[in-house]
Amino acid sequence: MTSPQTSPWWDRERHAGRRPLLLARNRMQAAIRDWLGAQDFIEVDPAALVYSPGNEAHLHGFATEMIGNDGVGQRMYLHTSPEFAMKKLLAAGEERIFAFSHVWRNRERTATHHPEFTMLEWYRAGEDYRELFNDCAQYLRLAAEAAGAETLYHRGASCNPLAPPEVMSVAEAFQRHAGIDLLATCDGAETDAAALRAQAEAQGIRLGPDDGWSDMLSRILVEKVEPHLGHGRPVILDRYPAAEAALARRTADDPREAERFELYACGVELANGFGELTDPSEQRRRFLLEMDEKQRVYGERYPLDEDFLDALAFMPPASGCALGFDRLVMLATGAPRIDEILWTPVPA
Repeated sequence: MTSPQTSPWWDRERHAGRRPLLLARNRMQAAIRDWLGAQDFIEVDPAALVYSPGNEAHLHGFATEMIGNDGVGQRMYLHTSPEFAMKKLLAAGEERIFAFSHVWRNRERTATHHPEFTMLEWYRAGEDYRELFNDCAQYLRLAAEAAGAETLYHRGASCNPLAPPEVMSVAEAFQRHAGIDLLATCDGAETDAAALRAQAEAQGIRLGPDDGWSDMLSRILVEKVEPHLGHGRPVILDRYPAAEAALARRTADDPREAERFELYACGVELANGFGELTDPSEQRRRFLLEMDEKQRVYGERYPLDEDFLDALAFMPPASGCALGFDRLVMLATGAPRIDEILWTPVPA
């Protein structure tokens, strides 16, 4: 695998080197489409232009302007996820749907991030969110088979795509890899930043003076936990704290946790899934809290999608998941950077 190059992606020699990876990408996408079709999923095509790009504090959209026939402009965004549109389809009566959607996220460009990327998102109406664990395992297998790979690789780490994922809670992972009792800093969806700071500092974890509970959790997760996940076999990091799951239901047995999980392989996060929240009043409350945090940190906020909140009242119980398809391609092909497996990367 080559290192990042200075020549443009359309350079004939560079493209020839990337082309086998791109063809493997096509085979993976076709294999996953075929599998979902065999499971009675219907492919949908959500619109990318939306009124609200999402209401998570640290998610940044690309803004644009839609001008009407009267010449009056309205601020719009490119979606950061097809989630709102797909949940509206569930409210309309669809039961098993999926989409390969191009999505856009600002302030994100690294070896594993790209401002425009492909998200595989799928929903199961009336099914427990743990069914999504099996779906994720299938995608790992299908991607490896399509790429002709026996092992997933990233930055010296390896993972067997055929091994059943290990399932552990976020609390268990924090205790194991960071020596922190995370749930002791939670009371339902309320959190105790001072208690988490004390534990983190006792473990020698450096924190910013203005870091809130969520900031500290993210820092500990990235620095102490994620690097250990998905080595040898995939990991399902389950039962996120309720405070970190704005779109998920609370777990039935512990109000401090929610039906949210993430899939990891080779230390890389690949997917984020939920037992979906369907209470519009509670969803509105959580969105407003997220936008208050966004205002505090970044000095801006996004509007709420009122149409989505209206539809949520008619949405059936469901589970849903979003998978970063490009990252899956990276791991299956061993590509070092996400740009290497995109047909036409955005100029840096």
